[in-house]
Amino acid sequence: MKLALYLPNFRDHVTVKELEDLTARAEELDFDSVWALDRIIVPEASDRAALQFPFGMMTDFPLQMPVVARGKWFQGMPLIPWLAAKTTKVRIGMSIIDTPYRSPGVLAAELATQDHLSGGRLNVGVGAGWMPEEFAAASVPHLFPRRYAHVRETIEIMQGIWSNELFEYHGEFADFELSGFGHQPLQKPGPPIYFSGLKDAARSAKRIAKYGLQGWIGIQDSPEDIRRWKGEMERELNELGRTFPDGFDMCSMIWFVITDEPVDQTPAGKGSNLLVGNARQIEDILKRYREAGLTMPLLWPPFRDVPTAKTLDDLKQLTEEIMPKVEAS
Repeated sequence: MKLALYLPNFRDHVTVKELEDLTARAEELDFDSVWALDRIIVPEASDRAALQFPFGMMTDFPLQMPVVARGKWFQGMPLIPWLAAKTTKVRIGMSIIDTPYRSPGVLAAELATQDHLSGGRLNVGVGAGWMPEEFAAASVPHLFPRRYAHVRETIEIMQGIWSNELFEYHGEFADFELSGFGHQPLQKPGPPIYFSGLKDAARSAKRIAKYGLQGWIGIQDSPEDIRRWKGEMERELNELGRTFPDGFDMCSMIWFVITDEPVDQTPAGKGSNLLVGNARQIEDILKRYREAGLTMPLLWPPFRDVPTAKTLDDLKQLTEEIMPKVEAS
């Protein structure tokens, strides 16, 4: 099982120094990767629990973001080249890029540049977005009903630009003649693409099969959720005459805190304490995750109330004390 850090660039208050310290700790502990979070806005309506949809359109969450509208947080995309400059070993990426907020061709070319800046360590996570208010803030409210199609075209354009010195595309969201976009990525045929599909296993499987995607990213998934998602996608792939690509990553963004005393881990949907508990609880559930097929948890520090210094200690304890027991089981 690989470990990844989900940087808390989206929380009520965060500083560059905190992000720098967390990233350095992940690199020091030989984590596989560090991921930033893509968020454009927090609507004021969120503070009143009056969003149009719950987070990720998942009914286990309220009509409210976990960060206040006046929160002091950082945009995710500008952090990627910063992470490239701050690290030498860990892979870097954003989980996930909401593609409708970006022009597909511009995004593809910028990601190719980021792959060079990182020395070929870029991961690319893509998804459709879920918040109409954010689509409005990104000046693309008209794309909300067609957001899944936008993801498909973006993947096709990224793979086309990354694999060809000259490329043209004529679709619904991009229409350009044969053109060059500068450097192709260092990684061939391009950085691995991870897909975040939170609702439909069949849609995820079709994307994996058609585009050769390298990973799937969920959120707050229990071991039972991981086993179900993997099984459903595997069945769908088999019906398409395909299997998971070699080295395929099953991932989930999961809140992470090591406590002194045991924590109530009674299932509560997406709000469950999964990787929140004492060392023995964390060890036990990581063993269950490994058996279920989770290959890489994205460890997600809390939005508030847990100092960064505590998270730094927790990451070290997890790596040095807990993971050896998980791997030895």
